[in-house]
Amino acid sequence: MTTNPQYTPQPSKPAPALAAPTRTEPDVTNTPHDALFKAAFEHPEHARGIFRSILPTTLADAISWDTVTAQPGSFIADDLAATHSDLLFSVQIAGKPAFLYLLLEHQSTSDFDMPIRMLASLIGMWKRHRKQHGGPLPLVVAIVVTHAPDGWNAPVSFHSMFDPPPGSIPGLAELVPDFSLLVVDLNELDDDTLKARALASFPKLALWLLRDGRDARDADNAAAFKRQLLGWFATFRDAYKAPNGVEALAQLFRYIALVVGDVRFDDFRAMIHEQLPEAEEVAMTIAEELHEKGMQQGMQQGRAETLEKLMTAKFGELPPSCIAQIAEASEKQLVAYIDRFLTATTIEAVFANTH
Repeated sequence: MTTNPQYTPQPSKPAPALAAPTRTEPDVTNTPHDALFKAAFEHPEHARGIFRSILPTTLADAISWDTVTAQPGSFIADDLAATHSDLLFSVQIAGKPAFLYLLLEHQSTSDFDMPIRMLASLIGMWKRHRKQHGGPLPLVVAIVVTHAPDGWNAPVSFHSMFDPPPGSIPGLAELVPDFSLLVVDLNELDDDTLKARALASFPKLALWLLRDGRDARDADNAAAFKRQLLGWFATFRDAYKAPNGVEALAQLFRYIALVVGDVRFDDFRAMIHEQLPEAEEVAMTIAEELHEKGMQQGMQQGRAETLEKLMTAKFGELPPSCIAQIAEASEKQLVAYIDRFLTATTIEAVFANTH
């Protein structure tokens, strides 16, 4: 049997930072869920709160909570970035460098492949650690937070994904990698449970909105959401009074405006005026911001439609790839396309040198 060489013990120190994976990150987050999740939990004090409220007491007692430090980058594969969000923190566990990893799954159904996806993320962290720092692998404690409407109904252990189960054959289980996911299903937490969590007001409200905000897009649920909202205004007030309270409420109001859909934001502002008048200016700012964004999007869409019509008139029916490129273009790219169109003699010339 081959044994692993023993590493020379090193003095305890914070886990070295992991360089962010080489991936082009967008200027803005992919979805409102992603934006709210990161705003609420990227700060170490809020991360400490959610981890301490979830981890087993014996494990929580082994963690030096004053060493929690946010790490940059994401360890989610590019093809999953629109439906998953993650945050990584360095920490010390039992006096040794380690990491805490928080992943939000914000798609409409549970991810059956989550154990595989989590394993890929963990392996990515460990490979980068060995490449950058060498030495023994750091412990990584991972938690999955889900707000799928139907709750979590996917595997929570790696062994459960095999057929036959490794444990069903004597001597096999210990030869097959295994680990279990620690899943937090927000649908299983009622309002009283959320309010009782040892979390600051802002992350409490973020979890509540992640749990219920998406349902309010349905007209049948809109009235229920507004009634429920009344029970959270005391928490909104606490969040407003906390340090950086204006920024916190702006994130929460923006999420409500973008996600709830059928609940008109003007109605929400009326509730703010009545229940939390000190925050009315924040709500008005968000309303103006969204109005301006809508106007900009409308102008951009108008440019795209105009360019498509002009190009069709000049070159004939456009290929689907050309139409898609126009539809996906940024405002800057559309302006460049239009400028080139004026002198272009081919479709290709319109799109030349635009990357």
